Amino acid sequence: MTHRFKTRLEQAHARGDYTALLDGIPYAQLIGIECTRLGDELLFRLPANKDNIGNPILPALHGGVIAGFMELAAALHLLVFTGAPGLPKIIDFSLDYLRAGQFRDTYATCQVWRQGRRVANVAITAWQSTAAEPIATARAHFKIEEASRP
Repeated sequence: MTHRFKTRLEQAHARGDYTALLDGIPYAQLIGIECTRLGDELLFRLPANKDNIGNPILPALHGGVIAGFMELAAALHLLVFTGAPGLPKIIDFSLDYLRAGQFRDTYATCQVWRQGRRVANVAITAWQSTAAEPIATARAHFKIEEASRP
């Protein structure tokens, strides 16, 4: 982890505002991801954006945008809550689309199921109307850097 990125992460923790971290990720900027801390939870938001539409007839969000949103949410969640010394690197990502992502704001939350010294497993749920009716669920496995030992 670069010193600059570590400083951004520390400042984001202190303020509870993760905009500076997301600004450093070009794809997050492209699709417009936002992140808000609610107590011990992070809530990710993908605002409705015409550029994210995959099927203009419905209109529905592009499946790749939904997947990218969920993967980035999981990586940031892991970075924020595990104290990993570096950016997590994706190993595996499995996504289940449950219903069409309509042209409106989309939300996601994450939960770390298991974290070892080198690998962490994260569950992600994305929804639009209500969290009880998800549009997609995913499981991601990340390689995390081990903390340096004294």
